[in-house]
Amino acid sequence: MEERAPTRAAGGRGGGGAAPGRPIALSAVGAERVGRLGTGIGELDRILGGGLVPGSLVLLGGAPGIGKSTLTGMVLGHLQRAGSRTLYVSAEESAAQIRLRAERLPDGALDVPVLAETDLDVVLATLQAERPDVCVIDSVQTLHSTELSGAPGSVGQVRDVAARLMRLAKELTVTVVLVGHVTKDGALAGPRVLEHMVDCVLQFDGERERSYRALRALKNRFGSTNDAGLFEMRESGLVEVLDASARFVAEATRAPGSVLLAAMEGSRPLLVEVQALVSPVQVTAAGPAEQARRVVSGLDRNRLAMILAVLARHARVGVGAADVFVNVVGGVRIDEPGADLAVALAVASAARGVPLNGAPLACFGEIGLTGELRWVGHPQRRLTEAASNGLAAVVAPPGSGQGAREAATLREALTFALGEAQPAPARAARAA
Repeated sequence: MEERAPTRAAGGRGGGGAAPGRPIALSAVGAERVGRLGTGIGELDRILGGGLVPGSLVLLGGAPGIGKSTLTGMVLGHLQRAGSRTLYVSAEESAAQIRLRAERLPDGALDVPVLAETDLDVVLATLQAERPDVCVIDSVQTLHSTELSGAPGSVGQVRDVAARLMRLAKELTVTVVLVGHVTKDGALAGPRVLEHMVDCVLQFDGERERSYRALRALKNRFGSTNDAGLFEMRESGLVEVLDASARFVAEATRAPGSVLLAAMEGSRPLLVEVQALVSPVQVTAAGPAEQARRVVSGLDRNRLAMILAVLARHARVGVGAADVFVNVVGGVRIDEPGADLAVALAVASAARGVPLNGAPLACFGEIGLTGELRWVGHPQRRLTEAASNGLAAVVAPPGSGQGAREAATLREALTFALGEAQPAPARAARAA
């Protein structure tokens, strides 16, 4: 016969013999204000929430050659010059290679102590001995822990390296910046648990061939994730771009296929130029010589395919027999749906071969599959940014507020932007 296990006494100990904890109200918890370390780079401090928090782990990810080592070298240089103790650990480059890069950076970069080492145990022992305020590990995927048999960069190795660095950082109150690789899709390489272990995840975006870089906080336990910083890569290192909108507006071509997008980089409005080129595919007696291409830079390629379909179905702008190239000028990447209208207007203008009405024309708005324009966040901040840069005509969805040229549908927006009652089919379609 089965017998019911005896019920544990209310005052007894929990599983494993552990004594119960004693919860307290949050109102009774003392919240100590922790002083932050200013990096000397205003855009970075703003994204971090005021600077580096002592004892925190920061993960910095970005494509190879984007400027991660330059940024961390500048940060350590500023901190070293301000009197903080720093350490740069490189598991990828020799000390001589690091010096060559530091020579072109501002004063203080050459004074940063450097350790070229791949053995995690040596790195941990050095941190114990030196006790720096801030340490950069470049990169976490190339450090090797002798406690595990896997190769550097494997899931087990990266997890163990990060965990041991985290324990020591908290124990010694050392701020550790881990530089991480990214995959071809732009995601941080290694196990996803790495992002959960750290206190802050920063993503450094851009194209190596372009000068502009964008820094975003994907996670921040000590600040907001709604901000983004812009930098320009120069010979002397990274330079903060404090008024990027004015620069992009001044450089706008105002030619057919050009439109200004009033975008949001986190909580920051930004005017960027979106350009499109529509080129007919060569047609022979047997049909098109090659398949039409869709090339995108700075935007989601799948989003472009949807916009082209809506243009053809609801606005009579067909580019099915043409190559379509769309580019966000300056290497900036836009990942918000508010860019839909800018892409549609740029493609329609390029297909017609005429500049948009009142160029430079600014716009924003999401496009629905039925051809309607949908409201997007922060319309007033976008409009204010456009007005401050002298742009009076801003095409936007209904409900955007005062100062917008509101259009309920994509066809209405094209009617205003192209100055036609009915946008004609694209020349590329007629050529087919």
